[in-house]
Amino acid sequence: MPIVVQKYGGSSVADVEKLGKVARRVKEKRDSGYQVVVVVSAMGDTTDELLALAKGVSADPPRRELDMLLSCGERISMALLSMALQEHGVPAISFTGSQSGIITNDAHAQARIVEVRPYRIQEELANGKVVIVAGYQGVSFKKEVTTLGRGGSDTTAVALAAALEAEACEIYSDVDGVFSADPRVVPDARKLESLSYDEMQELASAGAKVLNAQAVEWAKSRGITILARTAHGQGTGTAVQELAVPTDSRVKGVTADAEMAVLVAGAGVTLEELLEFLDARAVRGRTLAHDGLPGAPGRTFLAVPLADVHGPEALQRELATRFGPAVGWRDGWGTVTCVGVGLNADWVPLRKALAAAEGLSARVHAVSTSPLQVTLLVDKSHLKPLTARLHRELLGS
Repeated sequence: MPIVVQKYGGSSVADVEKLGKVARRVKEKRDSGYQVVVVVSAMGDTTDELLALAKGVSADPPRRELDMLLSCGERISMALLSMALQEHGVPAISFTGSQSGIITNDAHAQARIVEVRPYRIQEELANGKVVIVAGYQGVSFKKEVTTLGRGGSDTTAVALAAALEAEACEIYSDVDGVFSADPRVVPDARKLESLSYDEMQELASAGAKVLNAQAVEWAKSRGITILARTAHGQGTGTAVQELAVPTDSRVKGVTADAEMAVLVAGAGVTLEELLEFLDARAVRGRTLAHDGLPGAPGRTFLAVPLADVHGPEALQRELATRFGPAVGWRDGWGTVTCVGVGLNADWVPLRKALAAAEGLSARVHAVSTSPLQVTLLVDKSHLKPLTARLHRELLGS
């Protein structure tokens, strides 16, 4: 029988009632003739609650111990869903990331999958069981428990789909696919029937929370089509694949990211020095601007996503100790990003973006462009209105 991998996010398994609904959906898939592997996230806000416990003990928790703690959330979900399925008469078994053969590097809190050895999963599928896998986690070659960073359960699902040669990888959440903007911010946002891997990866990296950027990267490298669907009802969802269906607009989506701090490095600090400092502390980021304007030679704006910085206060102190006032910390800035293939074939999208910011009296601190995106760095108070304005200007109402 063909194999399908399904992934359910934390809100979809947030309580016993929702776990029962997921169990019924999984049973329906199995009854329709599929072998099913299910990847689950931690229930509801469990990960945040565990992280809060850790930060109550330490402002900057050791990454190894944090992985040991946070990996417990998905284990709760996997065991409960297996129990729920067995209550529905479906033979099921739950596995941790390590039991599933998810092998990672040894970068605690932000590990990357390097290999998948799904032997136990294959054995249990052959025995007629549904296999439930704890997402977000794996084991390093040093036999250490590791976690994959925020949204890592998506990566677990795609990696397993590739290793098992699954027919499909279905990612379930509260919304029916990927929208051109956050519907809570832009009520007129439209659902996208398809996106290319590159477009989805740019949107995910820029703050869209439907899919994880590393998962999309893995899918692209293995040629796995991702189907983003709603866990409630039978929507058509969004297909993320090599080539998207052409549309009238170059811009596919507009997204904002407020969960960041921006490091501003002035004269006396090279980009290499700053990046070496961050790499030594496993702090990732993306350079938004690096210039040599008069009066500010070598100035750098570097956005640091805070989702994977578990001790921002400690990081601030270390920055001040190492660089003094030469590196500033701005936590009141965020980004608005427009994404689409061939976006910068001319300057029209950037001109419209700058005009939209000017119309809202939003100061643009920095600009970044590539063939796939235009990003403006602005005050966080302007993120939502600028997102709505850009969506209207570039995609229509």
